[in-house]
Amino acid sequence: MPLITISRGIGCGGMVIARLVAEELQVPLFDDRKLQQEAIGMGIRPEDVKELEEKSPGFFDHLMNHKPEIYLNYMEALIYEVAKRGEGVIIGHGSQMLLRDFECALHVHIFAGLKSRIENLITQQGLNEDTARRLIKKADHEQKGFLRYAFKMDWQDPSLYDLIINTEQIGLDMAVKIIVETARSGQMKSCSLTAMEAMEKLGLEKKIRATLLDRGFTLSMLFFDIPAKGTVEIHGFVLSNEEKEEIPRIIRAIPGVSEVQDNISAYTRHV
Repeated sequence: MPLITISRGIGCGGMVIARLVAEELQVPLFDDRKLQQEAIGMGIRPEDVKELEEKSPGFFDHLMNHKPEIYLNYMEALIYEVAKRGEGVIIGHGSQMLLRDFECALHVHIFAGLKSRIENLITQQGLNEDTARRLIKKADHEQKGFLRYAFKMDWQDPSLYDLIINTEQIGLDMAVKIIVETARSGQMKSCSLTAMEAMEKLGLEKKIRATLLDRGFTLSMLFFDIPAKGTVEIHGFVLSNEEKEEIPRIIRAIPGVSEVQDNISAYTRHV
């Protein structure tokens, strides 16, 4: 049961490669459309799904009720949600970063030279050269900014990947063959029950954080632990007794939570 992440720049053929790899291995393909469906199924509001994009937040986003942090937590919860199934091809969205500590995931980076990417967009999309060049520059800038903001990492860092494939040199068919053969090799490990449980816990924690941030709570003095499936321990301080009562109630209503152990204290200032 291979679990593969594929990162790519626009015009490199990464989407085609991902689709063919998923078909060959007979595993789900988690592209933008599929991830959006999964997000709605996970409880994210349909109107918010469009915000789950690989873009760094602008200045105004930083001022608007922690929105970038909300969406980042939702996105991370989504990646862990699909990864905990132990198989599939996940395209982008920081999946290579989020799953880098799980040995059962194969991380692939697809790239090509600028000239080749421009030619691909001209051929496939009917763009002129100047528009294709501008589109590539804009997409690369947004993707780089998103991953720097979200993970403080450079998406082109070779240490993040197990395979780095230049489609300009070897072509799409050979790229697919290399990924499939690597996934089927004895070197690839299936995700253990322990790994999938860890992904499930991480996903639930991110969903809790996103939900509370979306409700306007500040989480800087709160800590969450998930010692067992569905069990959430909360530690830390809140600003009032009302928050102390409301936060556990909200968490109990989140799908996947079966028990909440409340260790929150209400902060009171002594004059």
